[in-house]
Amino acid sequence: MASNSCSLFWVLLLILLQITISNGSESTTPRSLMEEATVDDLHLAFKQKLLTSRQVVQFYLDQIQKLNQDLRGVLEINPDALSQADIADKERSEFESSFRTLPKLHGIPVLLKDNIATKDKLNTTAGSFALLGSVVPRDAGVVSKLRSSGAIILGKATLSEWAYIRSSTAPYGWSARGGQGVNPYNSSLEVCGSSSGSAISVSANMVSVALGTETDSSILCPASFNSVVGFKPTVGLTSRAGVIPVSPRQDTIGPICRTVADAVHVLDTIVGIDSNDNTTSEVSQYIPVGGYGQFLNSNGLKGKRLGIVSRMFLPLKDDAFLNQTFEQHFTTLREQGAILVENLEIANLEDIRDFTSSGEFVAMLAEFKIALNAYLGDCEMSRENLRRGYSIQQ
Repeated sequence: MASNSCSLFWVLLLILLQITISNGSESTTPRSLMEEATVDDLHLAFKQKLLTSRQVVQFYLDQIQKLNQDLRGVLEINPDALSQADIADKERSEFESSFRTLPKLHGIPVLLKDNIATKDKLNTTAGSFALLGSVVPRDAGVVSKLRSSGAIILGKATLSEWAYIRSSTAPYGWSARGGQGVNPYNSSLEVCGSSSGSAISVSANMVSVALGTETDSSILCPASFNSVVGFKPTVGLTSRAGVIPVSPRQDTIGPICRTVADAVHVLDTIVGIDSNDNTTSEVSQYIPVGGYGQFLNSNGLKGKRLGIVSRMFLPLKDDAFLNQTFEQHFTTLREQGAILVENLEIANLEDIRDFTSSGEFVAMLAEFKIALNAYLGDCEMSRENLRRGYSIQQ
């Protein structure tokens, strides 16, 4: 009898240990799987049952809790992010049993710049208290495409307030709601803008991929300063509908990610026709059949001609370290088969780069007022929102 009781005790103990280990694996994400994880890395981990979307979201929430107080890259967390992750995990299980393929961003958390509208519990404010509490009529066009692909909306990223159209003297990466964004590599360095929070958050491993917007270098510049990959799509390739505007002539929405491949996966997801942005119909004819992912090629630089505008590097002539760094990059490009066309000349380059003397800034201010009125006209605004919005346009 004692022997039977002892055997039963050990069986029960083993069962309890198994349950404990199993529960622990669900709640604790192996850090080695998540550090600098790409979209392809995450999908492989999903396939091998090493990770769930819930674990991935929880990891990023923990990272935000740990780092964001200092870096200020994330403005708001989506309270429904974990429930969206649970839905993604359930869908993945169902698809795997039927041997169907899921979209590239399915179950992947995405952070959105805070000028991209979401019809959910998140605010859309461009970093300004003036729009806090305003209600958008629908998801932005790019957000609808993300949701359709099964992506998880993790939250909103900080930015240079009003996409840096409010002031030309404010610090890059600052907004009233988000405070001052900080470069993850060196707090004394610039973060650039206006999609600063998206770049900071991806760089600091607080999210896998993010969306930014660009009117004038607002994706490319923060991506460069925070050492990530930014892609500026042709205007109209991605929908601007539901995005707080600056200039309809120049505004575009694009990915900010850690790798070129991730940027392409995001781009493939968000391009295409949106009935709320007529420009997308015109540009959609240039989207390649089969998407952009087919052109990801490790030998893709071979034979490509890349122009070097040498005059742009003249201000660096006395900085030996920067000159050496650029030369190393040029050498890498050549080793990968690229043909560098040096001393490339662009006519009227100084006028093009000076957005004040060229008249670009004056045009943008006029376009901003007209476009903002149209955007606000679609939103449900409180009396206080309207008062603040009026004062902004003054």
